[in-house]
Amino acid sequence: MWAEHNETLRTFLGERGLVPAETLREAAVACAEAGGSLLERLGEAGFLSREEAFAELAAWLGQEWIARVPAVIPPERAAEIPAELAHRHGVLPWESRGPLLRVLAVDPLHGELADQLAFALGREVELLMADPREVERLLRATYRPEERPRGSLHQKGGPASPPVVREGEDPGEAAHSAPVIRLVDAVLEQAIHQRASDLHFEPSGDALRIRYRIDGHLEERAAPSPRLAEPVVARLKVLAHLDIAERRVPQDGRIRRTVAGRRVDLRVSTLPTRQGESCVLRVLDRSAIPLELEGLGLSPAVLAELREVVRQPHGILLTTGPTGSGKTTTLYSVLREENAVGRKLLTAEDPVEYGIDGILQTAVNHAIGLDFARVLRTFLRQDPDTIMVGEIRDPETARIAVQAALTGHLVLSTLHTNDAPDTVLRLVDMGVEPYLIAASLEGVLAQRLVRCVCPSCRRLYRPGPELLAQLGLTAADTGGGPFAEGGGCEECGHTGYRGRTGLFEWMRMTDRLREAISRGAGRRELRERAREGGLHTLREAGIRALLAGTTTAEEVLRSRGMAAPASPSGQP
Repeated sequence: MWAEHNETLRTFLGERGLVPAETLREAAVACAEAGGSLLERLGEAGFLSREEAFAELAAWLGQEWIARVPAVIPPERAAEIPAELAHRHGVLPWESRGPLLRVLAVDPLHGELADQLAFALGREVELLMADPREVERLLRATYRPEERPRGSLHQKGGPASPPVVREGEDPGEAAHSAPVIRLVDAVLEQAIHQRASDLHFEPSGDALRIRYRIDGHLEERAAPSPRLAEPVVARLKVLAHLDIAERRVPQDGRIRRTVAGRRVDLRVSTLPTRQGESCVLRVLDRSAIPLELEGLGLSPAVLAELREVVRQPHGILLTTGPTGSGKTTTLYSVLREENAVGRKLLTAEDPVEYGIDGILQTAVNHAIGLDFARVLRTFLRQDPDTIMVGEIRDPETARIAVQAALTGHLVLSTLHTNDAPDTVLRLVDMGVEPYLIAASLEGVLAQRLVRCVCPSCRRLYRPGPELLAQLGLTAADTGGGPFAEGGGCEECGHTGYRGRTGLFEWMRMTDRLREAISRGAGRRELRERAREGGLHTLREAGIRALLAGTTTAEEVLRSRGMAAPASPSGQP
């Protein structure tokens, strides 16, 4: 069980003289070659009694030895450590002495265990030692799996941990202290483990509020000591190579590190506020995001048409939707599929989120005048085949994108509009002539992200007439089938949701749609022509996902652009 502690155990056994030196050396060599715990190997060989070994180890570590443990911990005592936290760290509450909680640990050699528990529980922690096998048995007997609540750092509004930074200590110096380093590392590791896309460190009065954005929703975590607010932000700035002393202006940086065994990038943004510096980290974890077209959730028909557009030598493909709807991820997936030796691909991004081998990526820099329009003009002199522009924000960028498409380039970009047909009107508002839009635009993909029902706690129910009316449906529209929802479990953090999926509205250009755009048709006619060409609305995509049990009615109603029509037709 303790194979990773063999060097420590060898030092302990040597200092205590419990085993002959030659026997200890031979056992250490055998463990290095075959694996296993040094203590267990010597015990099995008859050189040590189990109780004697652990009693001596406890004395060597300065921990109290508990020779006998009960069959189960009383419920009132067990409640002092949330079950999820107890199982994750292998600990049990043994005794409370005021603010001090004394705990048994399956692995009392874990050097940072006491500090991690202190932060999570908001009180001082002392480790005791008992036979690890007995502690493990007691842990299983005390906390049944179905009773595990969401604990540890996951707890919303949990108590603050005891101060670990001295009064008056400079935050820059405290940023390099072991407690602050351990705290920041623990928060980053937990965020990655829980699939958070963003971490928010927000000053709030005399405290530091920590929130994670998981599946598009912010969830609060236990707050550390108020004295840690400035040192934690300072530590993040150190990791991002930012100026610790500068707290008057916003700063942007990047952290690259291995967290929870995965190589991730963290984009860091600081913001001065009246309460103190706010710091937000965007998690750029390629392993957590599908950068393949098949993994986006597109229907086979839409996927086939999208690939037809991408294979064309010129034209514009746009993705549209609100911030956080997955537009850039879709374009990255297209780029990865088009990335080949025979094609030159250039991107202009603000900022570059994921590096892709074989593609030249440029970050815009408004401070020096390097905006999208300027980068795009330069791209046209670089002999590209495909150009990605992170976003069309202004008339000049829109006009250059159209010019690039008309002169033999495939242009990919994003816009902020509610649906696919509105994209045409947005380009017109930017000053692009309708006939140029009709000649260059090849397809528009409007999209949203909705949370998926957690598969571990998924349950079915029959929707009532009120809910159906909100959705613009009748019982006949649902075919009498049930809806799905999540009951809440440990796997989903008791939210009922785990992961997200895309909802898409695909508008492929047709001759009739191009003709309508050229003569300046309005929104209603554009939508009619698009429907004739096979467009299925975002609302219809949401209803399909709901009836398939992928998402919930609440998610469909929450998502913008998918409300029921003003005059329900009885069809989704």
